[in-house]
Amino acid sequence: MRSPLRLSDPPVAPDYTGTRLTACNLCEAICGLELTLTDGRVTAIRGNPADPLSRGYICPKGVALADVYDDPDRLRRPIVRRVSTGSTTETSWEEVSWDDALDLVADRLAATINEHGPDSVGVYLGNPNAHALASATHALPFVKSLRTHNRFSATTVDQAPHQLVSWQLFGHQLLIPIPDLDRTSYLLVLGANPMASNGSLMTAPDFPKRARAIQDRGGRIVVLDPRRTETAKIADEHHFVRPGSDVVVLLAMLRTLLVEDLARSPAYVDGIERLRELVDPFTPALAEEVSGLPAQVIERLARELAAADGGAAYGRVGVSTTGFGSLCHWAIDCLNLLAGHFDRPGGVLFPEPAVDVVGRRFVGTGHYDRYRSRVRGLPEYGGELPAATMREEIETSGRGQIRAFVSLAGNPVLSTPDGSGLGRAFDSLDFMVAVDIYLNETTRHADVILPPTTTLERDHYDLVFHTLAVRNTARFSSAVFDKPEGSRHDWEIYRDLTGRLEKRLLRTGGRRARLMRRARLSTSPTAQLALLLRTGRRVSLRRLRAHPEGVDLGPLRPTMPGRLQTEDHRIDLVPSLLVGDLDRLRRWLDDRPDDALVLIGRRHKQDNNSWFHNTTRLTRGKPRHQLLMHPGDLAARGLEDGALVTVASRVGSVRVEVAATDDMMPGVVSLPHGYGHQVGGTRLRNATKVAGASINDLTDPELLDLSGNAALSGVPVTVEAVS
Repeated sequence: MRSPLRLSDPPVAPDYTGTRLTACNLCEAICGLELTLTDGRVTAIRGNPADPLSRGYICPKGVALADVYDDPDRLRRPIVRRVSTGSTTETSWEEVSWDDALDLVADRLAATINEHGPDSVGVYLGNPNAHALASATHALPFVKSLRTHNRFSATTVDQAPHQLVSWQLFGHQLLIPIPDLDRTSYLLVLGANPMASNGSLMTAPDFPKRARAIQDRGGRIVVLDPRRTETAKIADEHHFVRPGSDVVVLLAMLRTLLVEDLARSPAYVDGIERLRELVDPFTPALAEEVSGLPAQVIERLARELAAADGGAAYGRVGVSTTGFGSLCHWAIDCLNLLAGHFDRPGGVLFPEPAVDVVGRRFVGTGHYDRYRSRVRGLPEYGGELPAATMREEIETSGRGQIRAFVSLAGNPVLSTPDGSGLGRAFDSLDFMVAVDIYLNETTRHADVILPPTTTLERDHYDLVFHTLAVRNTARFSSAVFDKPEGSRHDWEIYRDLTGRLEKRLLRTGGRRARLMRRARLSTSPTAQLALLLRTGRRVSLRRLRAHPEGVDLGPLRPTMPGRLQTEDHRIDLVPSLLVGDLDRLRRWLDDRPDDALVLIGRRHKQDNNSWFHNTTRLTRGKPRHQLLMHPGDLAARGLEDGALVTVASRVGSVRVEVAATDDMMPGVVSLPHGYGHQVGGTRLRNATKVAGASINDLTDPELLDLSGNAALSGVPVTVEAVS
């Protein structure tokens, strides 16, 4: 007789003492957690050893998950900004009811659209949207209901090159090849630091143990990076590469494979001979001149990758956020294809998630240049314009000028180019609303802030990151706590905003579209997930509720060419969009300043982009905000370790302490991403401890990749002592 199916527990009672399983949705690692609760409060968090993907791993951020739930800085009711004028102008914040706040937002957005057209509203979606189920099921329909071309997101300060290249080669922007870490024998890492991130666009929780396993079975890890990162320090081999030059190194490696007849591409690949012609000018000698990496090393690494019995090249933020991020990822994918590691165990493979967002077209395949930005004429990608254009689209008058703005779980003042300038632009808007749990550097410019519940108060399933994981698994996490009285889930906010807007807009689209949108928005994310899982037929929501630790669906396996989303189920190695960008690369090689000091970012395991800097648990210990600089570069400028310096670029300057370290490549300096909290006007209690300086007050909105991604790495700067 079958035992009854055990369902996951309901939200805990106020006096509950015991354990609950959930998941961390703070980063791409999506680790499984076991929470200890005492009298209804979280008193301990540890990794869940039964989780088939994270296997008990947890990082410092996961331990601090309850700090967000309990954070006194977190907003729990809508607030409205009030400005009083007199002898001085003073700003204050007032809590209001949900109905009043939502009506105010709908009134102001509708008035702007009715008078100036849909493009008069700008929208920015921050990184947390990728980590919330309701962002896919409800936020995107809300954004689409605005019908604006002025859509922006963290994608174009992070990963647009990955997505554009996957669309061009494989037919879908989220059909991204994932290194098969658990079976690979040779991992080449470019501009990535998975020891700190546990993978990015490669969901790999417990990367430290996975890396040790590669080496224990006789494999090798090789890192190319302008900083000796945490990953470089555990690697078998590390080489400095000048920021922005990775593309030439990669093209020289491709050339080596082709010149030495080492290529072993699948039968469904076209364009090899044309590729041979295109990469021929990019010799290892040229790459050495540009990057500083010896030509013989470049050739050796190409040969080793081709000879490996299961190898993978993997690049991330350090190559994505350069002026040639798309060409970098094109070259990386071509390397994996030609070295014989594409769609093979131990190489790079494509996950088969329980909800196939690629095959079901839950996310669009991708498109390019359907329209352009109003001021600079930059092409859209995937329905979004480059985030680096937000300021000019707000400040430049004329038809289509952004007059109202919607920020959804983002902090672009700290995370997009020329952040301080963007903050000033926000102050010039007629109206701004933010859906966010914090009053921060961006939301403090808003007129209304609508705070949703947090992860422990709502159901969760990772639609995106199961699609990028190094193993096929599925996991549903029920809400640990009831939704507090007087609060709203994110999906309820988007549902109610959309409904109110439709009643006020003069033009809302066709009746059929409105009815379909209304039906979708009135259905909870969990109910929509149940339907999606049912059509996937790999695992049901009922089974996932019965196994909150997650369900193992097996290792990655070959799926090509059947899973290709191209029309002919073939891969064209030389799409014209990417090939055309080689002309721009050649011009850059002719004009580049070879002696400029350049700036790169960095991330820490204790930080979560631009937040968590008010959490005592994660800010204790040694300061992490300094500018890192090679001792030789300090000496050449007459600077001392620990001195206060001015770092300046074309667009701005910041002051910060400098720290000497030979972990930096000579000629390269580094500031952490997401720092520079502007304490004035915020509620962040401990922000002064990690105030530091914002790297994005220095990054240049004029420096962009083909995809529109901001070139945050390799920005020319000067460093001088503060007199």
